[in-house]
Amino acid sequence: MRDLEFVVGDQVFVEITPIKGVMRFKKKGKLSPRFTGLFEILEKVAALAYKVALPPNLAGVHNFFHIFMLRKYMTNPSQVLNYEPLQLTPNLSYEEKPTQILGRWERRLHNKVIKMVNVKWMNHSEEEATWGKEL
Repeated sequence: MRDLEFVVGDQVFVEITPIKGVMRFKKKGKLSPRFTGLFEILEKVAALAYKVALPPNLAGVHNFFHIFMLRKYMTNPSQVLNYEPLQLTPNLSYEEKPTQILGRWERRLHNKVIKMVNVKWMNHSEEEATWGKEL
């Protein structure tokens, strides 16, 4: 256990709930990211609870979080964060949706052909596109 302490005005990431079978940022399962956003702490409510400023698209989410659901953002002037707001559900999860097929490829085996497609996902760049079987 670590000793955590935040002050009003600190920037934090909020933990999002992993859902089995949902792909996040090109990773499924254990390697999918667990934190989202860069939100400001508004006030300390209790010894282990903080009120966080959430954007309007997360109005359905309660804005009080336990200290272990928050991770502090360490400022680094050379690091630039590209924050794109996600359409999160009230339980702080979201579903990946394909937006575009970037390429096709056929994998030939001895007795069959497997058709593959390169899919670009919503909220991701073309570099993060993934290959998968054509349905």
